[in-house]
Amino acid sequence: MSLPIAQHQNAVKTVVVPAAGMGTRFLPATKTIPKELLPVVDTPGIELVAKEAADLGASQLAIITAPNKDGILKHFEAFPELEATLEARGKTDQLNKVRAARELIATVPVVQEKPLGLGHAVGLAESVLDDDEDVVAVMLPDDLVLPFGVTERMAEVRAKFGGSVLAAIEVAEDEVSSYGVFELGELDAESENEGIRRVVGMVEKPAPEDAPSRFAATGRYLLDRAIFDALRRIEPGAGGELQLTDAIALLIEEGHPVHIVVHEGKRHDLGNPAGYIPAVVYFGLRHAEYGSKIHRAVKEIIAEFES
Repeated sequence: MSLPIAQHQNAVKTVVVPAAGMGTRFLPATKTIPKELLPVVDTPGIELVAKEAADLGASQLAIITAPNKDGILKHFEAFPELEATLEARGKTDQLNKVRAARELIATVPVVQEKPLGLGHAVGLAESVLDDDEDVVAVMLPDDLVLPFGVTERMAEVRAKFGGSVLAAIEVAEDEVSSYGVFELGELDAESENEGIRRVVGMVEKPAPEDAPSRFAATGRYLLDRAIFDALRRIEPGAGGELQLTDAIALLIEEGHPVHIVVHEGKRHDLGNPAGYIPAVVYFGLRHAEYGSKIHRAVKEIIAEFES
């Protein structure tokens, strides 16, 4: 039996992690290894997201998987033989790393039989929610939003304004067509100074000339439970996929309060090699054991490349 919602910091019990994608941009590596398990230095991206969920105060990670991606869930299980071997050899640091994932947060699998879009994936998570949950967090494992902690800030905004709260970043004009982009309404000056904006509309991947702003969704959502009803009422878009953006737009149209927290930090996109490799370098340079060696190697590689 899960803890009641009143015992959850930030009033969030479940974090949904959509992880059913095929990882085509990483082929051939992802023929056998889910992209969510590719290491950021020595820790899979999805484990970093799981820690973020635990730090938010959630007690359940609902991982949306495809029928052939059970390896993601196995990462959060016990490994008795490996743990016993490490313990016997006195390798305490490595043992703690192996145990870390399963000690972070309880995981529950939700299988998406067909790739029918992010909206469809999120909608499936309703089946694992408890009756007392009136909000669900969604964290896209492709996105690392740094410094960690933006979801806690989002929870504060939801406590003040209600409804749904999304994280946003300001992108260049020629990048808006890669994102869901927000149309912004008026809000008091104090809130805007705190990076909070009210949303009056949302457009998925607009052409630059049609974009209502340059503020784009960045993979962190706190969604009122009303999102599931909205997902049941939207129509599939291109490729027969249900877009989460369309469901949020429907809630806005019906008067549901939606706000964004404008994040001023960094974002790493683990969903493609051009974003993944810089993320590994970023974390590698800050690694207590490997940082200095990586720093020296990167400088040598750049100097050789530029010459």
